[in-house]
Amino acid sequence: MEIFSYPFFQRALVGTLIISVAAAIIGVYIMSRRMLFISGGVTHACFGGLGLGYFLGVSPLAMAAVFAVGGSLGVDWLASKPRVRKDSAIAVIWAVGMALGILFIFLSGGYVPELNSLLFGNVLTVSFRDLISFSIYTALLLLFFLPARRAIAAVSFDPAFSRVNGMPVRWLDCIMTVFVAVGIVLSIRIAGIMMLMSLLSLPPMIAETRTRRFNALVAASVVISAVGCALGLLLAYLIGVPASATIVLLLALFYLAARIF
Repeated sequence: MEIFSYPFFQRALVGTLIISVAAAIIGVYIMSRRMLFISGGVTHACFGGLGLGYFLGVSPLAMAAVFAVGGSLGVDWLASKPRVRKDSAIAVIWAVGMALGILFIFLSGGYVPELNSLLFGNVLTVSFRDLISFSIYTALLLLFFLPARRAIAAVSFDPAFSRVNGMPVRWLDCIMTVFVAVGIVLSIRIAGIMMLMSLLSLPPMIAETRTRRFNALVAASVVISAVGCALGLLLAYLIGVPASATIVLLLALFYLAARIF
């Protein structure tokens, strides 16, 4: 139990629990919209922002947030054009983001000290400033999501019917898209670019084996995500491996168990 006395582990545990709540909520939203792959596109678009941040000597995560929001809105803009499917738009944003990231990292000298932690996650590097960012973001997400959850559920499952009934579908889409993009950037510390899509998709998939109601799906996903992240972090410490791997594998085992039993 002495690990709980270390400040870096305390920050890692608290940060994991906070961001897991937000990840579960935005995971349910993108799964309901059948947009799980947009998280992969936005995540890889962030790589371009990280590279540009290192090239310009500014905060890589701040530039990643700009690229994430721009990439999310870019996907919506491209998908709104005639004869452009959303999966094609995601593929374009995905490829362009990765290409820009590779280009800027090469131009900045080819050495990025934090590249491994950003690609694969390193929750032990979470700082007190990160905890404040996680808390503010999760609080804003809850303040918007909880009062508007019925409208968000309607828009998620049937946007055409919601539009006919006068709901602000476009505004809800844009606001939730920004929340998804910012949440992806903040979650990079936990799971990294390579495994973030699994962190967003697995808790809702596990919850969906037991319920189809939107509110119950959100609540169950939050609990599953928090438990999986906390246990994965402890397991990573015990066996000495990266926490992002144990968290994703543990959630995958939960899903397998839910399907079998």
